[in-house]
Amino acid sequence: MRLKKLSVLFLFLLALFATRVQAQDSAEAIDFSDIEFTDIEPATAVDSPGVPATEQVSDSADRGLANAAPVVDGASVTRQDHNRSLWAIFIAGFLGGIAALIMPCIFPMLPLTVSYFTKSASSKSGAVSKALVYGLSIIVIYVILGLIVTVIFGADALNSLSTNGVFNFVFFLMLVAFAASFLGAFELTLPSSWVNKADAKSDNKGFVGIFFMAATLALVSFSCTGPIIGYLLVEAATMGALLGPAVGMFGFSLALAIPFALFAMFPSLMQSLPKSGGWLNSVKVVLGFLELALALKFLSNVDLAYHWGWLDREVFLSLWIVIFGLMGLYLLGKLTFSHDSPLKFLSVPRLFLAIIVLSFTVYMVPGLWGAPLSSISAFLPPQHTQDFDLYTSSLRAQHHAGAPSESGQPEKYTDLFEAPLGLTAFFDYQEGLAYAKKVNKPVLIDFTGHACVNCRKMESSVWPDKRVLETIGNQYVLIQLYVDDKTALPESEQFMSSRGKKIKTIGNKWSDFQTSRFNANSQPFYVLLSPDEQVLVNPIGADYNIESYVGYLKSGLKAFRGIK
Repeated sequence: MRLKKLSVLFLFLLALFATRVQAQDSAEAIDFSDIEFTDIEPATAVDSPGVPATEQVSDSADRGLANAAPVVDGASVTRQDHNRSLWAIFIAGFLGGIAALIMPCIFPMLPLTVSYFTKSASSKSGAVSKALVYGLSIIVIYVILGLIVTVIFGADALNSLSTNGVFNFVFFLMLVAFAASFLGAFELTLPSSWVNKADAKSDNKGFVGIFFMAATLALVSFSCTGPIIGYLLVEAATMGALLGPAVGMFGFSLALAIPFALFAMFPSLMQSLPKSGGWLNSVKVVLGFLELALALKFLSNVDLAYHWGWLDREVFLSLWIVIFGLMGLYLLGKLTFSHDSPLKFLSVPRLFLAIIVLSFTVYMVPGLWGAPLSSISAFLPPQHTQDFDLYTSSLRAQHHAGAPSESGQPEKYTDLFEAPLGLTAFFDYQEGLAYAKKVNKPVLIDFTGHACVNCRKMESSVWPDKRVLETIGNQYVLIQLYVDDKTALPESEQFMSSRGKKIKTIGNKWSDFQTSRFNANSQPFYVLLSPDEQVLVNPIGADYNIESYVGYLKSGLKAFRGIK
């Protein structure tokens, strides 16, 4: 039985990491408050990355970027990213529901509630129908919660949360508080009057009473489910998908509801359930450690966007190494909390889970000297924030990734940004384009962001490939445009967007540029241009298949040779 419990917990830990990476594939780093989508009809839209496109720019009202780039419809990339994000949010919510199910606030209620349905009903079908209504009530309650979050904030606010410094810092503090609650520092509870009112109405006969039974469960179990729900809502809200909070809550509530209906239909299955005990609290503590580690990502987002320099890569890794090391010691019984039951012996499944956690801890240690750590690189601050980096130095020595001549060295914003893997990049579109015209090379525009998880994943798992690195460094002029940077533009460079909002920051400028010129709002977003601003091939988003990405770069070079 313990093997099943710990296996479910371990799968939840791994899947939460994976789904978070996938979910951030949407417009996580863009601030929509100052931009507007434009309806465009590209004259030469292409269906595949290998087909040239020559659409030219139309007149622009935005100062500083007029006639700056071709108009291209990249909306399909954004739609694909949003669809993937909703699925990822649903999966994360479902896994969160499974984790909540084995919490001490809910698990003991499962056999009690099912027994009530089977004993109060005159037939098995009656018990099943009551359980189904109970499960549907749970789903309705939590989905309404997700919709309330969407209504309160609205679409624009949800999209801007991912880069708002105040919100990200509040989210960080909130997740730390949730983690402390799971670790036993205090218990999160809702007002007792809410619970008493819901419990009183649950005595009503019929479906109304069953609905309030579900509401009572949601209120009573808040001390266990609150931190999980809070993380899911924060994660969904900061991904920019309008229905994200509701979809996440649907997945969460579905995982909670299924067991009640299932055991009502097959009561004999309850005999296979493990007994309640100290293991339920161990689940809470392990999730507390995990939530504490994930909270640091929100602080890192703010740190990067505002250039505070608090959480460099090695500082972030040091904190993670300590957190997961303590988790491993806890699983071994070497670290206990006041509310833990005595651990008389170490079970084999718990030992295996401790080995996995401690092995993961050791895996992160080489990262302190610059090892790429590809499996978790999406969560870490960029490689260039590392003070002591042997990895990037070795890449520079091996590949000599192209550097412009002295007369063409990037100047603008180089004090704020640094290209990954020792590459030389321009951080201003016009400056990079001028250099591309001078050397007659095609341009690779990389719309990226400090908080963009998948941008980091591309830079750590795809770009280091020898063919990719040499192609970008030697055959393209790389222009990286950060859509979420909070550095204020000089007064002379600030302008009004087509929506009537003032563009005040570097991030505002490039996010407006991406949406107005390319009709896309997700990162990473790659555009290949000729020096005279012809689109060489269709833009793409994140592509973790190295062969496919190499083919994309080569197709751009082939198209460029065809128009030279």
